[in-house]
Amino acid sequence: MSRDVLLLADALAREKNVDLDVVYGAIEAALAHATKKRYDEDVDIRVAIDRKTGVCDAFRRWEVLPDEAGLDAPDRQYLLFEAKEIDPNIEVGGFIEEPLEAVEFGRIGAQAAKQTILQKIRDAEREQILNDFLARGEKMVSGAIKRMERGNAIIESGRIEGLLTRDQMIPKENLRVGDRVRTYLMQVERGGRGPQLILSRTANEFIMELFALEVPEVAEGLIEIKSAARDPGVRAKIAVKSNDARVDPQGSCIGVRGTRVTAVTNELNGERVDIILWSPEPAQFVINSLAPAEVSSIVVDEEKHSMDVVVDEMQLANAIGRGGQNVRLASELTGWTINIMTESAAAEKKEGEVSSIRTLFMEKLDIDQDVADVLVEEGFSTLEEIAYVPLSEMLEIEVFDEDTVNELRTRARDALLTAAIAREETVEKVSTNLMSVAGMDADLASELAAKGIKTAEDLADLAVDELVELTDMAEDRAQALIMAARAPWFD
Repeated sequence: MSRDVLLLADALAREKNVDLDVVYGAIEAALAHATKKRYDEDVDIRVAIDRKTGVCDAFRRWEVLPDEAGLDAPDRQYLLFEAKEIDPNIEVGGFIEEPLEAVEFGRIGAQAAKQTILQKIRDAEREQILNDFLARGEKMVSGAIKRMERGNAIIESGRIEGLLTRDQMIPKENLRVGDRVRTYLMQVERGGRGPQLILSRTANEFIMELFALEVPEVAEGLIEIKSAARDPGVRAKIAVKSNDARVDPQGSCIGVRGTRVTAVTNELNGERVDIILWSPEPAQFVINSLAPAEVSSIVVDEEKHSMDVVVDEMQLANAIGRGGQNVRLASELTGWTINIMTESAAAEKKEGEVSSIRTLFMEKLDIDQDVADVLVEEGFSTLEEIAYVPLSEMLEIEVFDEDTVNELRTRARDALLTAAIAREETVEKVSTNLMSVAGMDADLASELAAKGIKTAEDLADLAVDELVELTDMAEDRAQALIMAARAPWFD
C-alpha cells in the first residue's frame, strides 16, 4: 500500500506536470474525506503521508478556542481550559490530535474520493498553466470564443480560458462563437472554480498593446506610448514620444499609407485613432491633444490642475467635438481639466478676475482704484505676494517710491494677520469631528464654517457639485472629502 501511494503520486505529478507536494496534498485530502465518513458527527480529520515511505497516518483533531469564545462545533473544537487538561502546553489556535487507524488506500473505492484527487490535480494543473503564462509577462490574450454566457464571452487561448464581459466589449460589436479576438488582460481572479482571466477590449491599455504589436519601433523601445484615451468603438487618442531623434513617432505609428493605424482601427471595430505628439510641457501637450483644433492662447492654473484654452469662434466646434468628445478625450489623455472658451468669453472671465482682485486690494489695503490697477497690471493677484515679494522687485515699479512700497507691504501683512485671527476664531467654533475628516485642514474648515458647514454630518449631506460650488475645489478632492465624512454611515 505504501509503495502504491508513492508510485501513484509520482505518476500523477509527471502526467499533469504539477508539483509533487500538490499531488500528495490531494491524496491526503481524499483519504481524510474517506476517513471522515466513518463518523456521524462533524469531525475534523487530518491525514499525513510520509514522502519517503508512503506510510499514511490519520488523526482526529480539535481546534483550541479561547475560554470566552463558546463552541460552535463541539465535535471539532475545545475550549482552552479543556485542552489544557490534555496538553498543558497547548495554546489558542493550536490543535489537540488523536491518532486513528488510517483508511487503506487500496480500499478507498468511493467515487467521491477519486473525484477529490482528480479535482485538486486539475486545479493545480490550471494554476500551473496560468503561472507559466503570467511568468511570460504577456498582457495581450488572443484566442477563440468558446461559448457565450448571458452576453459574456468565454475566450479560449491555448490551455487557458478568460472572461470577456459584455461591458468590456466594444459597443455595437457583434461577437460570435468561433470568432478569434484579441483582448487585454485586466486581472486574474482566483475563486472556487479556479483562476480566471478577466479580459477587456475597451481598456486604454488595449490600444497601447495593439500599437506595440503593429509598430516594431514601439516594441524595440524607440517609440514610447505615454498615455491613451478612448471612446470605445468611436474615437481614441494616443500620446507618443520618440526616444531616438531620427525616428518620427507619429509617422511610424501611422505606417506607410496608414497601414499600421488602419490595422489597429480594424481590430477596434472602426475606432478612429488620433496620434498625438507627447510633450513634457503640459500646455504644449494640451495644445497637441486638441488637434485638429487650433489654439489661440492658453492659461494654466497649477493649483486647480486645469487650463483655460482659448480658441477662435470658428474653431470652437472642432475643439469641443461632437458631444464634447474631443475635449473629454484630450483631458483624459493629458490628465488636466480643460476648459474650452472663445476669445470673448476668455476676455470676460479675465475682466471678472481682474475686477475681483482690484476690489480685494482696494478693500484690504485701503487704496484707491488707480493704485490697485497698477498692482494688477504688474502681475500681483494676492495679498501674500504684496506682503512677502522681495522689496527689490516692488521697487522696480516706477510709480511707487520706497515709502509707498513699505506702506503697501505693511498693510498687506496687517490684513493677512487679521484674516488669520478671524480664521482661528472661526475654526474654534467648528465641530471637532469636522476637523477629524480625512483631508480636512484649518483653512478649508474655516471656509466651510463661514458658509454654514460646521460638522462632519453637514459635510456628508452635501453633493459633490455643491461642495465644488461652495469652495471652488477640484471635483476629485470634493468627492474624497464627502466619502470620508460619510464613512461612519458604512461602519
